Amino acid sequence: MFKLSLFVMIGLTVAFALGLRWREERMAALRPAQRLRAGWLAQRRHALNRWVTAAALAAVATMLFFGGINWLRIWMG
Repeated sequence: MFKLSLFVMIGLTVAFALGLRWREERMAALRPAQRLRAGWLAQRRHALNRWVTAAALAAVATMLFFGGINWLRIWMG
């Protein structure tokens, strides 16, 4: 069960990161360009922030899912 939850969390992290990146690009295309290009370090920090956010969301989703499965197993006997 540990390996399964680890693979699910990795998969969800990648999926959430792609979704967050898509959302950022879509929102940037809709609003007018107001900001100048950020430096290399600022871009890396922004990308790291996106991956950390995706990992946190994946961890919460995985805990809720597998915790729910555990409680269902307990309630069913």
